Amino acid sequence: MIQMKDCVNLIDFEEAARQRLPGPLFHYIDGGSDDEVTKRANTSAFDAYRLVPNYLRDIRQVDMRRTVFGQRLAWPVWLAPTGLTQVFHPDGESAVAEEAGLSGIGYSLSTMATTSIEDVASASHGPKIYQLYLFNDDAANIEMIDRCLAANYDVLCLTVDTVVPGNRERDHRTGLTVPPRLNRRNILGFAQRPGWCLRYLANGGVTMPNIPAPAGDGKRSLDTLSAYFAANMEQNISWARVERLMLHWGKPFVIKGLQSVQDARNAAAAGVAGIIVSNHGGRQLDGGVATIDLVANIVDAVGERLDVVLDGGVRRGSHVVKALAMGAKACMLGRPYLYGLSAFGQPGVARVLNLLRQETVRTLALIGCASVDEVGRHHIAPAGRLPDFIQQRGV
Repeated sequence: MIQMKDCVNLIDFEEAARQRLPGPLFHYIDGGSDDEVTKRANTSAFDAYRLVPNYLRDIRQVDMRRTVFGQRLAWPVWLAPTGLTQVFHPDGESAVAEEAGLSGIGYSLSTMATTSIEDVASASHGPKIYQLYLFNDDAANIEMIDRCLAANYDVLCLTVDTVVPGNRERDHRTGLTVPPRLNRRNILGFAQRPGWCLRYLANGGVTMPNIPAPAGDGKRSLDTLSAYFAANMEQNISWARVERLMLHWGKPFVIKGLQSVQDARNAAAAGVAGIIVSNHGGRQLDGGVATIDLVANIVDAVGERLDVVLDGGVRRGSHVVKALAMGAKACMLGRPYLYGLSAFGQPGVARVLNLLRQETVRTLALIGCASVDEVGRHHIAPAGRLPDFIQQRGV
């Protein structure tokens, strides 16, 4: 079985999580929708771009500091919002938020989190986003926003690409339920991981404490809230609604899930602080474009008016640098920290972040950049690009 000291890159943590999680839970993290074309493309598309270094530069100190969504980061990464985190390991969201703060980066808490808005605020003094899934009950939405204001969150993020649930076929095949329950499809997967089962039972299960409890359910149990979530997701999110939420929030407001230039222009016109170019890790619309292939056009259209962050497929520091070269202000990281948490708890998250930071600073040094602000389009070239003299001859 892989030990943490043997994990030398983020990909290794995926296998470590596979070895420790029950199969249905690993596939819940790892899977995408339908044929998972977009999920795979998010990472593989980075290979379509090559890095072009400039040497004979002073890179004795590499400055990765950057301000994103009005928040000062030690290096240009936010941790993406992920639901049900305590199901994978009892250290949960608080551990992830704490490690983000220690690393000098931002953390995003999901509406579907298993740790409260207030407890996460206490766990980390670093920049924090609350990621809002919009319900068709405005009282519930405002209640969550007001709790975030009281807990001094820095940014509110509205996710807009989940108006209907994606078709995650792995979950159907593995018999995953929320909360986990044994059935004919999943009993073997859970029986093969007795350590996880004992830990989950000892922890007493989990709840979703951030969603206002439906009437008669003061405990916010997963049983009731999962059904509530599915039945009450808002399917008519308008720009007028966005502007009302922004006004109530009164602090930096960003939108996650936009993928088109037109939507980005609409966001800029509405006055948002930024957008997160995301396809939900390939877990919603399958057959969509990899986010690294979208970000440059969006930056060119709106980048002077708001911050553009790339989410999806980041597994290497070189991926972060390629996104910055395209014009993104930062990247979001999701699955890798969940793999680290699932396999090794909070120390696993710390190692994931340390490895990615080392790779990012090393890549910047190797392309001759002493600062993230020096990275630009001249540092990337398409893979397989013909030499200029051949292109000029039209061969």
